[in-house]
Amino acid sequence: MDKPKVVLGVSGGIAAYKACELLRRLTESGHDVRVVPTASALNFVGEATWSALSGHPAVTQVWESVHEVPHVRIGQQADLVVVAPATADMLAKAAHGLADDLLTNTLLTARCPVVFAPAMHTEMWEHPATRENVATLRRRGAVVIEPAVGRLTGVDTGKGRLPDPDEIFEVCRRVLARGPRAADLAGRHVVVSAGGTREPLDPVRYLGNRSSGRQGYALARTAVARGARVTLVSANSELADPAGADVVRVGTAVQLREAVLKAAADADAVVMAAAVADFRPARYATGKIKKKDGEEPAPVELVRNPDVLAELSAGRARPGQVVVGFAAETDDVLANGRAKLARKGCDLLVVNEVGERRTFGSTENEAVVLGADGSATEVPHGPKEALADTVWDLVAERLC
Repeated sequence: MDKPKVVLGVSGGIAAYKACELLRRLTESGHDVRVVPTASALNFVGEATWSALSGHPAVTQVWESVHEVPHVRIGQQADLVVVAPATADMLAKAAHGLADDLLTNTLLTARCPVVFAPAMHTEMWEHPATRENVATLRRRGAVVIEPAVGRLTGVDTGKGRLPDPDEIFEVCRRVLARGPRAADLAGRHVVVSAGGTREPLDPVRYLGNRSSGRQGYALARTAVARGARVTLVSANSELADPAGADVVRVGTAVQLREAVLKAAADADAVVMAAAVADFRPARYATGKIKKKDGEEPAPVELVRNPDVLAELSAGRARPGQVVVGFAAETDDVLANGRAKLARKGCDLLVVNEVGERRTFGSTENEAVVLGADGSATEVPHGPKEALADTVWDLVAERLC
């Protein structure tokens, strides 16, 4: 089979050196990559580096290899164009259809999915002109990844950092897999909860569960690749931040409730994949609870935690908001799932059987997605991202 043809555009930002790692991931995973740097990008990483890593000459100008008509052919033949880093200048040119070098010409001739991974200072990212350019590109179906938060050039810290190249690669892989359907969630804001809450008993102990957050993170990554703006509320997960997702970290069920309700205020869909503790200790011991010889420990009194899924379903923040819940069951899986769906009032409920060696911590899953309309969609055993895509397919059908 022919290798998927990827164009890696590199614009002139200090993060250009990170694109070398993205190029390595793409080539080592079997993609045929052509690098098209801007002239200013070559001030950060030279042409020889791009040529050596890709196996193709790195061309920057439309006047080079004119007989091959590169300003037309490169874009026409691509299966994916990814621009990383995408500077504020590059986003502006792409949004307004300017074509003053080979990369901008390539963007105009490409009829394949296009991914932009912005990197710039926080003030530039937050400027109304940049925000409008990003909105324009997203309306046209491009996937514009939200930049990461962290150290920028010099001593500055904030939003505008290029996401981790491994995470950008995961977005590219998912976009390539979906092809022309990639950006069906463009212009949508979705909220995903992931991980497992922990309810403290004393300074060193807590009540928790086995959830790793992998399914919620797969949902977040998949939604980014489908063009959505994603808020990920992460409870005690050690996984790497998905590229393009705004990550809010929480610990307890009460903290998760506060973060989800806040993020859901303008969301088109909320997917509650986190394993939220049903109960918490009634009292928190400020010092470590000691073991006393000859005495049995005092019983731990529990109180109920807020039912975040039911609260979201009953008080939707906006008309047409789609709410999805998860049900981890150990027996009578479907019967318990249907009862929970009716009780919670959500639109969709992902029901799966769990156990010590099933689902939790695994990279694979299987489930049945029950709909409030009586539908039931079986998802066979496979990667968690496959289940994530099925969930978003069902959500997209229900979005107004």
